[in-house]
Amino acid sequence: MRERGGGWVPVRVSWDRDDRHRRLRAVAVAGLVAGALMAVFGLPPIAVHSPLRLIGMVCPLCGGTRAVQALMRGDVATAWHYNPLAFAVVPGALLVLVRWGAGLATGRWVNVHVLRPAAVWALAALAVAALWAYQASHAAMLRSDDGSLRHQVMGMGLATVVAAAAAAVQMLVVLPLVRRFRAGRPRG
Repeated sequence: MRERGGGWVPVRVSWDRDDRHRRLRAVAVAGLVAGALMAVFGLPPIAVHSPLRLIGMVCPLCGGTRAVQALMRGDVATAWHYNPLAFAVVPGALLVLVRWGAGLATGRWVNVHVLRPAAVWALAALAVAALWAYQASHAAMLRSDDGSLRHQVMGMGLATVVAAAAAAVQMLVVLPLVRRFRAGRPRG
């Protein structure tokens, strides 16, 4: 792979003595524990939905909880049917843990450096658009009846808490990575 200024690859992978992605480990462990608990004990008693549900729309994350539960149980077809994003999230979390174990064993860490943030954001936007289109094509399945409006509002309250936690993760994980990237970028 080539450095900034040439080539088409938007990221560079390096094998370093320092772990530049420490915070991802906690997120991966929390996600895998939650997925394992859902696989064993079932879905949470309150459905978690985005506010888009009240106006009858689905979002790219619709069905994500059920997809992760199905994938953690080994039901690949059901997981894909509910939300293909689970096939990136669950293996991604497992890779983070494998990376952590390899780093502990060798003292060297696999680090990913974003060389072209605009290209990464563009690819992410395309992936979200494709996922949203896929989810919209399965809207009838994802809109199964969850009970009364009270339960849906309670679920949205829980979704608000989850969104606040995601914002905290962004502040603790994403923003420091962006700052580190910008600090290391040559000026001019």
